[in-house]
Amino acid sequence: MFSWSIRQAVKTLRTGGVIAYPTEAVFGLGCDPWDEMAVARILDIKQRPWQKGLILIASDFNQLTDFIAPLSAVILEQIEASWPGPVTWLLPASETTPDYLTGEHDTIAVRVTAHPQTVALCLAAGHALVSTSANIAGLTPAKTVRQVRWQLPEVDTILSGHCGSATQPSQIRDAQTGTVIR
Repeated sequence: MFSWSIRQAVKTLRTGGVIAYPTEAVFGLGCDPWDEMAVARILDIKQRPWQKGLILIASDFNQLTDFIAPLSAVILEQIEASWPGPVTWLLPASETTPDYLTGEHDTIAVRVTAHPQTVALCLAAGHALVSTSANIAGLTPAKTVRQVRWQLPEVDTILSGHCGSATQPSQIRDAQTGTVIR
């Protein structure tokens, strides 16, 4: 059912590896969010401090439920109106969500993607993925496989494909205040 390249990316995820994959605007770096060593590798590759926290990307809301605390109907309605798509929401993290994902925050950043290849990747993996832009912190995010290879040679597997038509990384919104963060 899934392409050879997606199956290879999932194999990398299951063995604790780091992958790069296209999203709506840029390539993302990803791993299994429950694999602390893989998350640490992403942070090391990006030269990103853990305190900032990371985004999780999913094929549907159900893949995110283990990471978020129960939501009010009003917040759930706002979120559902924006997904799937390039809107990342800051939601209250569940008590079991690891600090290495939330950083110094009591929220977790989550998104349901509309990128068909990334949806297939999350479905094949069977869970949400860490999703942070494929770049060294402070540099321009990669938009092609070549740019990922050049900037981040430590990545284990790069899922070939094209980014979506979005010109900016996903908008980030705080669900509790309605504030647009990015």
